[in-house]
Amino acid sequence: MSAARGWAAEAGHLLAPLDATHQGYRVGIWLKNARAAARRALELEQRQAGGLPVESWAGALSEERREQLEEIDPSWCPVWPVEWQRAFHLTRLHLEEVGSELPTEPGVVVHRGEDLGRWVKSVRFGWDKLTTVQQWMCEQVLGIEPATENEKPPARRTQADKWAMNYAAAKQFFEREGHLRVPRKHVERVVGEGQEERELRLGAWIGNQRNRAATLSPERVEQLSAIGMRWA
Repeated sequence: MSAARGWAAEAGHLLAPLDATHQGYRVGIWLKNARAAARRALELEQRQAGGLPVESWAGALSEERREQLEEIDPSWCPVWPVEWQRAFHLTRLHLEEVGSELPTEPGVVVHRGEDLGRWVKSVRFGWDKLTTVQQWMCEQVLGIEPATENEKPPARRTQADKWAMNYAAAKQFFEREGHLRVPRKHVERVVGEGQEERELRLGAWIGNQRNRAATLSPERVEQLSAIGMRWA
């Protein structure tokens, strides 16, 4: 406890990384174990409050020790990952420095080994994955706003999306040519969502579907057969 108090006095918080030490004491590991014990105590308390039996309090951190740690840093044992809370705290300290602005890009501000810009960016783009409390902390304390839809990268297309796109190209070819005998090197131009034009290697795709006929779903076989697919 004394080593943890000393480490916090230097760092300004009690969210030590696992490799943190103070005067030879492995504070990071000790705090990790203390958090596990604190969560064990909370689980048992909730169980007891619900009228369920508690056979043993072994491995649970006593209320007295939890209070001692909370006196050092009220956020020493967050519900979310400690790494997240540490980055939040360091970002807050950075903003409290005169003239400092919120870093929004990786590599701009690195404080105590934490890339604050990278963290801020991850928060903005992962906003929906945060709890309501985390969102409030970031918005009200740090002034972080979630990324807009225009900022977000386009969602990665799934295999089903790619198949549907190639099928649309095959259907377009069939409606124009009246058959699906597509030359192996043929490239079909299609207009996707947002009027985006794409070039698809339709000939190669048709060949691959024919070779994989045995593994295609009955629905896909039926769809291709309806637009003139020759399977042999």
